[in-house]
Amino acid sequence: MSTNTTTIQNDFFKSTVLGHPSGLFVLFFTEMWERFSFYGMRVLLINFLTMSILDKTNPGWGWSAENAGALYGTYALLLYITPIFGGIVADKYIGYRWAVVIGSIIMTFGHASMALDTPLSLYAGLGLLVIGTGFFKPNMTSILSEMYKSVPEKKDGAYTIFYMGVNAGAFFGMMLCGYLAEKVGWSYGFGLAGVFMLFGTLQFWLAKPLFGTVGEVPSKAKRLAEEEAAKTSVNAEDKRNPFTLVDKILIAVTTIGGLLYAFNDPLSKIGGINMLPFEINGLSGQNVVVLVSLILFLILVTWRMMRYTNIVRDRMIAVVIFAFFTVFFWMSFEQGASSLVIFARDNVDRTLAGNSLTVFNIVNSLLTVVPLAIITWVLILLAKQTGKTIPMSNVVLAICFLGVWAVAGWMLYQYLTAESSEITVSWFSILNSFFIIALASTVSKLWDSKYNPSAAVKYGLGLIIMAIGFGLLAYGAYGISAGVKVSMIWLVLAYLFHTLGELFVSPVGLSYVSKLVPGRMIAFMFGMWYLAIAIGNKLAAILGGQIENITKEYSLSTFFLIFTIVPVVAGLIVMGLNPLLKKLMHNVH
Repeated sequence: MSTNTTTIQNDFFKSTVLGHPSGLFVLFFTEMWERFSFYGMRVLLINFLTMSILDKTNPGWGWSAENAGALYGTYALLLYITPIFGGIVADKYIGYRWAVVIGSIIMTFGHASMALDTPLSLYAGLGLLVIGTGFFKPNMTSILSEMYKSVPEKKDGAYTIFYMGVNAGAFFGMMLCGYLAEKVGWSYGFGLAGVFMLFGTLQFWLAKPLFGTVGEVPSKAKRLAEEEAAKTSVNAEDKRNPFTLVDKILIAVTTIGGLLYAFNDPLSKIGGINMLPFEINGLSGQNVVVLVSLILFLILVTWRMMRYTNIVRDRMIAVVIFAFFTVFFWMSFEQGASSLVIFARDNVDRTLAGNSLTVFNIVNSLLTVVPLAIITWVLILLAKQTGKTIPMSNVVLAICFLGVWAVAGWMLYQYLTAESSEITVSWFSILNSFFIIALASTVSKLWDSKYNPSAAVKYGLGLIIMAIGFGLLAYGAYGISAGVKVSMIWLVLAYLFHTLGELFVSPVGLSYVSKLVPGRMIAFMFGMWYLAIAIGNKLAAILGGQIENITKEYSLSTFFLIFTIVPVVAGLIVMGLNPLLKKLMHNVH
């Protein structure tokens, strides 16, 4: 490492908070406000779109769950595609910091557009959020990684703190944007998300002096040096397998086919605009296109893998198998953004009074005040360290927290002074973030102990544990008739098991891609992994959109049984493949 880079790294540790550079906590708060905005909007979207237009207190658009799921699914799918391009643009042209700022500004306009509450502004807002996320998402972690180049032993702790910011933002975004939207008006909820996105952008931009040259626009000389270093470090495995013209054509064709499907699905269902108006053997045009695209993509992956030596090829096959089961996990887990929102609104008894309301108020007050107080304390520590270096950034953060405390205090006051109260639909969504914060350290200790299972067993257990949550919902909803509502305890328990499942699966994913895949294929296989997550999200929205149809045709319990049986079967299969996967991984643990 150059002397200049080492000096920059050392300068970071001149100003520390909780043993880490102050710059880490600027990133922490930037990510927190972005996740506040993202999850604050996400928890509202399906509820807003499907809420009856006849609701006198807070009318929505009265869409069917199927149409709302088609729109949300395409939005969620694209969120995992655009970061691939945003990362490339930042690496080569504009640098990580500018990419974060540009992404933040675009997302701010996206949230503002959605607050206008018209069809055109909603679609424009979602489009801007997709583009902005593409710039923002990959480059925040790139800045963090560059900060810790000279101290890799501290990187794990840094990422742990950083992801606490992710979950804190998601927690308060869903709680406060959700409450404001449901109790005051949808535009206020969407608007609040945009306000904190704007403040997050400002505090990051004003903290520039803290980062030195980290994340700056890469110079031409630096780019050329990095490219030359990459060429000389490429091993024999990489040199023997360049991307051919056929490879590039297949990548282009599958990308175009996937995007055609993604856009045609909501356009045909909501707007009656079918860009693929044909059928083959009863299959609609869009389904034909996506199936052909997936087949061509599998051919591409297989063809590239076959050009490597046996050990490398085996390891890449293991990654493909894990990616396949990733689809089943996210297809079920992401019901939290679609069908579980509708279930909480229409089928859960959310009205509390007397002792039950008192208990809820105690729990809700603790859930709100304690984490907010801890994060405010971190803000104070940051301000003490950086008051002279980045004063205006700290002022913006202080304004942010005053705003959050004000909205949170008003929310708690409304609950505490009511004789009876209806819990918001969005409140249940915060349970995932809460359980992650509460249980992550316990689960991570299990991975550090002698009981640490293999990757396949972790994956299988994660799928099965998550399925238990849906099994509880199926049991709780069994035999209920129209108009009858179930106890909220079933939904609370479901989120508990879903989060436990997530904590079992999350250690596997991307870490195994980096361990098992050769250098030249890492970017390609990361893209494939994110594609698997994107497909899972799209399937989740499509299947979640069938909750009304399946409930009408069969029962609500039957709907949840689908997400009980499928993940259990997938989990048992992947655990059954454990010996094969160990063999394919060739001693990579």
